[in-house]
Amino acid sequence: MKKIIYTTFLILFATLSFAQSPLPKGKAQINAGVGMSNWGLPVYVGFDYGVHPDISLGAEISYRQYKEYWGKKNYVSTNKYAVWGFSGNANYHFNTILKIPSDWDFYAGLNIGFWSWTGGNDPKFAHSSGLGLGAQIGGRYYFNDKFGLNLEFGGGNNSYSSGKFGITIKL
Repeated sequence: MKKIIYTTFLILFATLSFAQSPLPKGKAQINAGVGMSNWGLPVYVGFDYGVHPDISLGAEISYRQYKEYWGKKNYVSTNKYAVWGFSGNANYHFNTILKIPSDWDFYAGLNIGFWSWTGGNDPKFAHSSGLGLGAQIGGRYYFNDKFGLNLEFGGGNNSYSSGKFGITIKL
């Protein structure tokens, strides 16, 4: 019985000891998916680069469009909008400090960006957001060395403040 407990302890310790950053320094990954929003379904593509074993920097572009209906009983007007979002982010990955296995990636960070809003029946509807600041917390599960799923929730004044779900491909 002692051998089983000792062997189990060694295997568990070895597994946790070899936890490493899911995005090592000098490596990159691409993220793509859909977001959550009250104004259409945003789609996004992003790029992350490891600058430290626990820190990544990234950039992202998102797009969504939606229709807005308004008017009286016998007359309904439709406005169509398109929204482009551009942002940069910095994330701290908790794998090393929490000794999380490398097939998981839990992170939190900040983002900065803006979005451009066009459309409507009146040119006054075209504008940009100005500077948008936000924060995010998320996680990934890697099925293998190259492919994973990503879920992220955020807040603030940015183009994907509710959250997003997608895939991650390591380069």
